[in-house]
Amino acid sequence: MIRDQSIICFAGEDWWYHHQHSKNHIMRRLARAGNRVIFVNSISMGLPSVSNRDFFSKIVRKLRSYSKPIRVTEDGVVVVSPPVLPFYSSRIARAINRWLLIAQMKLLMVAFDMKRPVLWVAIPTANVVVGRLGEQVLIYQVSDKYDANRMDHAITSNVVAEMHEELLSRADLIYYSGRKLFEEERIRPDIAGKARLLEQAVDYDHFVSATSKTWMQPEDIADIPHPRLGYFGAIEPWLLDQKLIRHISTKRPEWQWVLLGLRASPLEIESLANVHYLGSKPYASMPQYAAAFDMCVLPWVTDNEFVNYGSPIKVREYLATGKPVVITPIFEYENLDGILRISRSYDDFIAKIEDAMTDTEEERAARQQTVKESTWDARANEVSEAIAALLNLK
Repeated sequence: MIRDQSIICFAGEDWWYHHQHSKNHIMRRLARAGNRVIFVNSISMGLPSVSNRDFFSKIVRKLRSYSKPIRVTEDGVVVVSPPVLPFYSSRIARAINRWLLIAQMKLLMVAFDMKRPVLWVAIPTANVVVGRLGEQVLIYQVSDKYDANRMDHAITSNVVAEMHEELLSRADLIYYSGRKLFEEERIRPDIAGKARLLEQAVDYDHFVSATSKTWMQPEDIADIPHPRLGYFGAIEPWLLDQKLIRHISTKRPEWQWVLLGLRASPLEIESLANVHYLGSKPYASMPQYAAAFDMCVLPWVTDNEFVNYGSPIKVREYLATGKPVVITPIFEYENLDGILRISRSYDDFIAKIEDAMTDTEEERAARQQTVKESTWDARANEVSEAIAALLNLK
């Protein structure tokens, strides 16, 4: 593991997002190894349009982040929330943000004794600081098909695409979190030699405890009848297939949907008697809730281009719990069909759930074995070796 390096990570999410993400896991481990790490909370891709019902909730969420401008975690990660203008479609706003970000980051680098950092960029809008922080190495982590996201922000797809292309051309190493986009872009001659797949991983010991130890049921789930179909993660109206859940609820009203996670506004399906939204829960409590599920589900939409490029960490976490897993088709996990259950239609989702109710101990063990070696420690070591090789070349 590399040591005594300065690392600045511009993440696509905030550090205290309700569910730990890949940058959070990796930067924790690099900091524990003796590196100086600054983690920059998402500078955003801009606000959604005013007509979006999540417009004001997203403003409130970001203002809460700004209220904690600098924090040092127990692992030694310096978490910062630099104020910027959320209007990236404007050339003037981008110029102002460049000045704001560079000024703030240089002050932080002096305050925390950081020189010639490794710059890790995981959001296209951070391209404005590239080449201006004296970085030795630029790593670009591509977590999504950014120009296909038309739900979270109002920035035009061509501006996002330009930012993305600039980062691809300037990066020393490009990590793809998702298999689909990696396979599409790695064949490009201009990036083929520096593109790598950095698969999502799992905090295995944490999630395996859902079935390896005995838990007391949380109070807010104890009175919900069985069978319980559990979901944890992002809860957005464009992400969850509400028509699917409504269809299944009509045909199997005795099945209980338990949803855990952060949401900006209520979903229509929350009016259903067998849909239970329990709010966002601490990461530490996820195994306790998973232990109370009968199975884990991922009822994501399949007709959204942005979603189809996703590589949700939660699927590996589901598998680590040992619980049966039923999902809608996602390219990232097609190679695990059979280990988990992938539905091909609304009624097939019902059939897969019914099949999961006859799950065996051998199937549970096979699921856990599938992800046992895919830990965040392994990913951090992989990243450390790649950074060391780049620094040696420099």
